Amino acid sequence: MAPVLEKQHPGAAGSGDNNNEEEEGQNLWTSILSEVSTRSSSKLPSGKNILVFGEDGSGKTTLMAKLQGADHNKKGRGLEYLYLSVHDEDRDDLTRCNVWILDGDLYHKGLLKFAVTPQSLPDCLAVFVVDMSRPWTIMESLQKWASVLRDHVDKLKIPPEDMREMEQKMVKAFQEYTEPEDATPSSPRRAPTAGEDEAIVLPLGDNTLTHNLGIPVLIVCTKCDAVSVLEKEHDYREEHFDFIQSYIRRFCLQYGAGLIYTSVKEEKNLDLLYKYIVHKMYDFQFVTPALVVEKDAVFIPSGWDNEKKIGILHENFTTVRPEDPFEDFITKPPVRKLVHDKEISAEDEQVFLMKQQSLLAKQPATPTRGATESPGRTTSGSPRPSGRTIQPTVTSGSPMAAVKKPDPSMKAGAANEGVLANFFNSLLSKKTGAPGSPGSGAVGAGVQGSAKKTEAGFD
Repeated sequence: MAPVLEKQHPGAAGSGDNNNEEEEGQNLWTSILSEVSTRSSSKLPSGKNILVFGEDGSGKTTLMAKLQGADHNKKGRGLEYLYLSVHDEDRDDLTRCNVWILDGDLYHKGLLKFAVTPQSLPDCLAVFVVDMSRPWTIMESLQKWASVLRDHVDKLKIPPEDMREMEQKMVKAFQEYTEPEDATPSSPRRAPTAGEDEAIVLPLGDNTLTHNLGIPVLIVCTKCDAVSVLEKEHDYREEHFDFIQSYIRRFCLQYGAGLIYTSVKEEKNLDLLYKYIVHKMYDFQFVTPALVVEKDAVFIPSGWDNEKKIGILHENFTTVRPEDPFEDFITKPPVRKLVHDKEISAEDEQVFLMKQQSLLAKQPATPTRGATESPGRTTSGSPRPSGRTIQPTVTSGSPMAAVKKPDPSMKAGAANEGVLANFFNSLLSKKTGAPGSPGSGAVGAGVQGSAKKTEAGFD
């Protein structure tokens, strides 16, 4: 019996080892599930929305497609949809950020209801795109699209306490802005510091966040490579660009917005724009300070600017004042070069000749050169021409009949025949010496006069 008992003992020990392995396996799965549930709570949020506004031709679709990584130039109508891929390298997480691009025609503003709802508004970022190649349209465009967004937010009828909470969140984010040098760039996501709650909060200026939309706002100036074109062709100077920047930055203060100058053509500040967008929407670490030195690559994050910093631009103004109307100094240049580009088609030769023929037929016929010159010669006092012009009319027997004889080739001149007849009759009545022999007196007088002069010369 002893050997049997010895055989049973190892079997009992083996069953205990199996139970331990099962418990360890269960603990392993429990830890994995716990880790997954913990990581799922810290995942990148989905359902974030970027609302893009701007005029037609401002480059808003091209800009967002470039951020997406696509080079296509397909442009939709109404409300266009794109998305940006957002990757969290720290947690190896990937999500999509929705991009809604509203058409430049105000007719389509009602389509915003499909992109912005009372539930999705807190997860939205508004981007107003303006065209630097047409700087005279910048302020009008900003005012127009900001008004469109504000009207839509008002129509959502969000409870006042919720809207007030969103507005206070924007105020807090603006006031608690810190320079990127103070943050640690080791992690792509920002971790709150221990003394963050005790940070000193400065009061807002008089013109800061006076138009609080409750969501982050970003102003993007596209086509900033046109700065050199404005300088060469439209005589823009540093003062013009400082004046434009001053107006845009004061607008940004009212909405608590950031500002960035970009150029898709030169790929300027595109990477910076993407990083700032994901920083505002997903709280990623952002380490780029404000850039105000280069006039075509300006970057001003929300919370950095104030009236005093904008006043530095005003120190360089010589021919304009900061409070002057924007459209009085940044005027639209006259259209000059469009005339050279206009194609002019030549008229068909036969059509042109037919028009000229119809115009000539409508004009009254003028007398011939001989008829117009003969009266001048008879009144000039020269006896020989008067005698020659009158003599043929005498041989015709009837001067009136000779004058009134119609010319079949000049039908349009029939109205002038009576005038010419009266003119020649008056000449005949003045020059006729005896009845029935018109012109003889004048010729005879001329002969006698010449005979007398001859005799006087020989005497």
